[in-house]
Amino acid sequence: MTVSVGIVQFSPDKGKLDGNLDRIAEHLIQCAAEGIQLAIFPETCTTGYFLEGGVVELAITSEELTKKLQDRLVGKVSNPLEFALGFYELLGGNIYNSAAFCRFDGTSIQCLDTYQKFFLPTYGVFDEDRFVSKGHSLCVLDSVVGRTGIMICEDVWHSVLPTLNAVAGATAMIIPSASPARGFRPDHIENHERYSRLVRGISEEHGVYSFVAQLVGHEGGKGFVGGSMICDPLGRILVEAPVGVEAIIRADIDLELVAIARAQTPLISDLQSSWASLLKIANQID
Repeated sequence: MTVSVGIVQFSPDKGKLDGNLDRIAEHLIQCAAEGIQLAIFPETCTTGYFLEGGVVELAITSEELTKKLQDRLVGKVSNPLEFALGFYELLGGNIYNSAAFCRFDGTSIQCLDTYQKFFLPTYGVFDEDRFVSKGHSLCVLDSVVGRTGIMICEDVWHSVLPTLNAVAGATAMIIPSASPARGFRPDHIENHERYSRLVRGISEEHGVYSFVAQLVGHEGGKGFVGGSMICDPLGRILVEAPVGVEAIIRADIDLELVAIARAQTPLISDLQSSWASLLKIANQID
């Protein structure tokens, strides 16, 4: 079975929620018109990333998010479309750096789930832990590309979370990100190169598709790198967006390749069969 996946590499206007939602809706309309079945947007694409205390005014509930987008899509999109996007979420009195996974059936949007970012960086230019709360749960759901896990940016820099998602049944990983460019070299940008290595490793080790949607643009003198990518279960980059500019990339992915990759390198099977023993070992660590 083949599914068309699109990644929207997006540059939001910082703090302009409604204007960004207008543009996100335009991209969703374009994706649907082009036959894309799953569209993925970056981390905090509704507002921009470096809001600090501004998250208090711009955080919204998942219900508000779906209502605002539904009003912009009804009558303009007839094809079924699934999509994921990052936003600052108001939930239970707390604010989270979250990603919503939604399904539009042509008349209404259903938010199937939201994921709250677990690892909140507080080094270098990052200070997330001061302004948002930490998530406490995985998010693995059924989507048009099969069982799908969602992580946000820093989460994939810690190998434990992709592993947990794979053990929980994920055969695809959605990774909305906002990665400021750092480590410039004549032939590459270091954190972009690191992302490429991470994503290829995650996909090859667990036999999963990985979809990385990167923010672009500038906020307070910091430039987001871009370079969004789709990686197959054999660890091959299928398509990659340019650095530093908005773009939509797409790939028609073969879902049967997951089983082929896992048969060739059955690491996830070994991991799942050893999971109870690994938990015992983990519980011995002080």
